[in-house]
Order: sequence, then C-alpha cells, then structure tokens
Amino acid sequence: MATYDLDEQERLDELKAWWKRWGNLVLIALAVVIAAAAGWRYWQNRVVTQSLEAAAVYEKLTQSLASNDAKAAREAGAMLVDQYKSTPYAARAALLLAKQNVSDKDLKSAQTQLEWAAANSKEPAVKDLARLRLAGVQLDQKQYDAALKSLSGSHSDAFAFRFDDLRGDVLLAQGKPAEARAAYEKAYGRLEEGHPYRNIVELKLDALGGATK
Repeated sequence: MATYDLDEQERLDELKAWWKRWGNLVLIALAVVIAAAAGWRYWQNRVVTQSLEAAAVYEKLTQSLASNDAKAAREAGAMLVDQYKSTPYAARAALLLAKQNVSDKDLKSAQTQLEWAAANSKEPAVKDLARLRLAGVQLDQKQYDAALKSLSGSHSDAFAFRFDDLRGDVLLAQGKPAEARAAYEKAYGRLEEGHPYRNIVELKLDALGGATK
C-alpha cells in the first residue's frame, strides 16, 4: 500500500513539474485554437450574410432597371461595388450599369464600369464578357489600340469567336483590311454550320471580297 502511495505521489510530482514548465504554452496554444475556430466560423457566417445582402441589392438593381428607375439602379449598383465588391454580384452589377450607360450615350461611365468588372470579377465568363464589352466601347470611342489590348490575352473557348470577330472590327476601323479579314476568318472557322452568328461573320468577309475560307 505504501509503495502504491509513493508511486502515485511521484506521478503527481512529475505532472506538477511538467505543468509548471509547459502549462502556460498549453493554455496559449488552446486559446489560439479556440480563437481560430471562432474566427473561421465568424468569417463563414460573414461571407454567407454578405452574399445574401448583396443578392437582395442586386435584385433591387434589376427591378430598378426593368422599371426604368435610373437613379435607384445607380444607387444599388454603387452600393454593390462599394460595399459588396468581394461578391460576384458587384461585377455583374457593373455590367448592367455599363449597358444602361451605353444606352444613355454615356460611354465614359460605361468604360469605367467595364474596366472595373474586367479587373475585379473572379468569374471567368463575367470577366470575358466585360472585356468584350469594354473593347466595343473603346472601339466606339476610336480607342483602337486600347480595344485591341482589351481583346488580347487568354479567354474561354466559348467567347473565342466573339473576340476574333471584334478584333476584326477594330482592325478594319484602323484601316487594316487584310488583318481584319484574317481575324474574321478565324472567327468564321470557330463557328459550326447553322450557328446564327456565322452568317454575320460571312457578310463581313463578303464585304472585304474574296472567297470565304
């Protein structure tokens, strides 16, 4: 019995010595783990909350555009870009506002919004669409070099024919018919027979003369 008590006492003494040496580090590590877990939960909840709030503002934006309430649409769009820029809705809002501004002949504002969407969207399709529309706005303003720059770089295959076609439009506007034709031919080659846009590209090629390849 005495031997048992002695063994227990030795274990207690060892535990006390260990705790005296490492106890503070253990408590700090435990606090860090708890704080990290709480922070992660807070961040997840914040992301979900922001997404829901942004969706509601985006819905207000689309409704305002549908009812031709330009002031309310601009306010909703500005809120999305300023307060919810990390959500997908911000870049989509910029696209919608840019489209409205093009209709209102405010190409400068449209260009600013499309530049923002192209630079900040994390969705490849939205980024490509923003670049295409930006190049179109730049073409309308005779910013030919800027338009070609917007069309340069990688893009998804789904938009490839549109990039080539618009590049052809820019080159033609620059007075480079041979290069424009090459771009149109590239676009034409990407389109399957029966695609509605194929006829449009074919008309552009016919206007430049020569057989369609």
